[in-house]
Amino acid sequence: MRIKLRLSQKDHIALREHLLPGDGLEAVAVALCGRRRSRSNHCLTVRSIVPIPYDECKERTPDRVTWSTQRLIPLLKEADRRDLAILKIHSHPGGYPQFSFVDDESDTDLFNSVFGWTDSEFPHASAVMLPDGRLFGRAILRDGSFQPLDSILVPGDDIHFWTPESGGMVPSFAQRHSQLFGSGTTRRLQKMAVAVVGCSGTGSPVIEQLARLGVGRLVLVDPDHVEEKNLNRILNARREDAFLRRPKVEVMARAIASMGFATEVEIIQEDLATPRAVKAVAECDVVFGCMDGVEGRHLLNRLAAFYLLPYFDVGVRLVADGRGGIDEASGAVHYVRPDGTTLQDRKVYNAEQLKAAGLKRTDPKAYREQVRIGYIRGVEEDRPAVISINMQMASTAVNELLARLHPYRYDDNGDFAVLRRSFIQGTEYRESEEAPSESFFRQLGKADVLPLLSMPELSEPEEVL
Repeated sequence: MRIKLRLSQKDHIALREHLLPGDGLEAVAVALCGRRRSRSNHCLTVRSIVPIPYDECKERTPDRVTWSTQRLIPLLKEADRRDLAILKIHSHPGGYPQFSFVDDESDTDLFNSVFGWTDSEFPHASAVMLPDGRLFGRAILRDGSFQPLDSILVPGDDIHFWTPESGGMVPSFAQRHSQLFGSGTTRRLQKMAVAVVGCSGTGSPVIEQLARLGVGRLVLVDPDHVEEKNLNRILNARREDAFLRRPKVEVMARAIASMGFATEVEIIQEDLATPRAVKAVAECDVVFGCMDGVEGRHLLNRLAAFYLLPYFDVGVRLVADGRGGIDEASGAVHYVRPDGTTLQDRKVYNAEQLKAAGLKRTDPKAYREQVRIGYIRGVEEDRPAVISINMQMASTAVNELLARLHPYRYDDNGDFAVLRRSFIQGTEYRESEEAPSESFFRQLGKADVLPLLSMPELSEPEEVL
């Protein structure tokens, strides 16, 4: 079982301020974490942090901290009630990059009590922060044994993705990537799982690039099959695929397999708004949204908040009169961090459009009637699609992932929350992260709840998480 830990940029900053106050002494905090309760990719998502005040520590030295566990009791009660996880996190101000014997003894004593109180079959965790803000950690299993965390993710303006150090050769096909980004970033990509939702016009070139960059695992979600009308823009699709109505996800998986890079692929031929798809995406480390509809975008934004995922949204808008006159040809890539502004905050869609899309899906007859009488505006369908524009915006999105994993730009990544391109004007411009509306703040790190994402339509017959 892979075990992952995630926390927001806001929480990472707060922890760093508390754990490393500049006095050279260890400090400690505890946190309550949600769970993606998977037996293959179990994820812990920080929901709330409780710093242990310095004056409540019985001892603080450069290599030891002892503290009263009184502030842990409310978290234990909540963890027991909801089967949540407890995270202990302390600092090594001297930079010691591994757990010490003192840490081993402390964690053994603490988590014996935690398991006794919560009686959970799933792991809890302990982590250490170093002076540069880097984190490493381990899971504590039911039998008291330790297991290194497979990754710790902070989806901020910069995407921090820490994994246990490992050597080994960079694959030959990725060596030229390594010449630019270094072996460290190349290896991080190898250890990442990335979900791509939508495998058509922008999704297929995103998938192509991620596979050739050496991403270790790809989860592909799309309910549709290949049609002749979209052969103009789906990479690796053939006329035979349209004739046989092959699922788009199968065509993408076939192309990845033919590369021979040993990329692990999971395909889900379902709509995103299904429990299976939500759970699979939630277990990934990054998600790309390559869909036209507002419902899918809203759902992905919600999923990113619940499971603390970085979300790249790729959009293209082409408006023409059908006779060669082009009114608009533009694209945008939005980077959405869980504790930042949402796509609705940025006016990618509004409540009216969300309502119309939902009505079209659930009650097509009522939808058509409300469009007819002008009560709602219809959802746009069968818009133009051009592969060259799609590919340029897909490349912009993938390069945004690289720029945030390996920050190299002169300006801060927070200045690149939105990248827009007008193909008519030949211009590019960017927008900075604004103050969020806090519309999803109450959902941050909740992870698995009943029903999934607190959406009744995602209920399952037996409500199995």
